[in-house]
Amino acid sequence: MWPYQKVLAHRGGGKLAPENTLAALRCGLAHGYRAVEFDVMLARDGVPVVMHDPYLGRTVAGSGNVFDYDADELAGMDAGIWFGKQFQGEPVPLFADFAAFCKANGIWMNIEIKPAPGFELETGKAVAEATRALFTFEIGAGEVAQVPLLSSFSETALAAARDAAPDIARAVLFDAIPRNWRPRVKKLGAVAIHVNHKHLTASLAREVRLAGFGLFCYTVNNPIRAREILAWGVDGFCTDRIDLIGPDFAAAAK
Repeated sequence: MWPYQKVLAHRGGGKLAPENTLAALRCGLAHGYRAVEFDVMLARDGVPVVMHDPYLGRTVAGSGNVFDYDADELAGMDAGIWFGKQFQGEPVPLFADFAAFCKANGIWMNIEIKPAPGFELETGKAVAEATRALFTFEIGAGEVAQVPLLSSFSETALAAARDAAPDIARAVLFDAIPRNWRPRVKKLGAVAIHVNHKHLTASLAREVRLAGFGLFCYTVNNPIRAREILAWGVDGFCTDRIDLIGPDFAAAAK
């Protein structure tokens, strides 16, 4: 049900580096992490970029929306100075560069498709096609554990990803698991459910597991809570506290 790594660095380096940057990936690597969760959306020219917010101002100085700028314009913006002076000049990464860095360094990817409102179909299709192009060999060889997992809150984006690259596994993101989760997940051909750990219970975890789906939680920063959900049968989770919860935590917690 879950052939992937069990503990992922949230947005690259958790709270230790500017999120969704190559600096964050390097930070995660320095803490032993070779699995990452990050966000992808489209620039104005349709090029996928690694960002969480559909607007500027929080992690990237500026105004307006991500889709108001072409990818090369975004790549020239500073995505690090907000976090600390030592990260000044850290650019907004293109998805192609970010994914290539991960592949070169053996970092497994949970790619969250994060479409800006109104761009769900285009984003799902573009991210799936770009991922498929990068992992053509692994997909053809059936190396499931090496191929990224695509996830999203947008079921429209996931449907577009399914149609564009049906051979890349998908997961549906929920804040809380709804009562009608089964038909929605099955319709998308998803292999797993990703859920906010704050809304997960032991009985819900058992229900998902018995139905044959993988179960992943975000964002777990307390080791006691991490042990609890693992005991419920949760397959994996991402964390901001890569300094507190190591990449081998799940194995050590058994």
